Amino acid sequence: MPTDYAFPTGGHPGQDQLLTDRAMFTEAYAVIPRGTMRDIVTSALPFWTGMRMWVLARPLSGFAESFSHYIVELAAEGGSDRPETDPRAQAVLFVVDGSLSLTIDGAEHDMGPGAYAYLPPACTWRIRNPSGALARFHWLRKAYVAVDGLEAPAAFVTRESQATVVPMPGTEGRWATSRFVDPTDMSHDMHVNIVTFEPGGVIPFAETHVMEHGLYVLEGKAVYRLNQDWVEVEAGDYMWLRAFCPQACYAGGPGRFRYLLYKDVNRHMPLTL
Repeated sequence: MPTDYAFPTGGHPGQDQLLTDRAMFTEAYAVIPRGTMRDIVTSALPFWTGMRMWVLARPLSGFAESFSHYIVELAAEGGSDRPETDPRAQAVLFVVDGSLSLTIDGAEHDMGPGAYAYLPPACTWRIRNPSGALARFHWLRKAYVAVDGLEAPAAFVTRESQATVVPMPGTEGRWATSRFVDPTDMSHDMHVNIVTFEPGGVIPFAETHVMEHGLYVLEGKAVYRLNQDWVEVEAGDYMWLRAFCPQACYAGGPGRFRYLLYKDVNRHMPLTL
């Protein structure tokens, strides 16, 4: 499996650069291009050292409300012994660059590009960058929706190369999803997968559904249908969709088009706001 995942590097454009960019925020979707992920838009958190992060998504009233999505950059020896301060929060970590040491309930895991961890609510974990170089990872968080009679999922660590690749029916493998969680496991209320389109692969209809989405482009380029607009996207871009936003895709090549995908699943719709 490839390990050439896109990631932001920060910095700033020169004063001689044009302001025009592809960034947009609408009532139905947002596009955050890779060129907007500069030093000036980073954030930091309590109880961390040597870190900065780009916040790509956070719950917003009237928009997408179920999740947050960060890209974290850790300096050498940076990390945290208290990374999560909300006991309701579950998380997925996906490493795109460098080396990390993740400790879950006392068990240590070495993580490199392509490593994936699921962390249930109230899980005790800590993370460090033991190398002499920068490390970067995605951190997706969602408040877990408990259901009487279902136990919360257990923590696990795996890799993209060990994920179950499921081709979409009738596509001859041109559109496939790498799944890290069994979709029939009702204990999970979110999925974070990797979707791959080979050149020429398409979503051949406008998907319109209740799930909120965050899509970070790991590799390649495509034209993506968002609500009424066709938008060109490339590696390092982020798309953020509220529920029922129509979406489709055409991956024209020359290489594969791949993205990390969040969606909320397996729970009743709340009947009050």
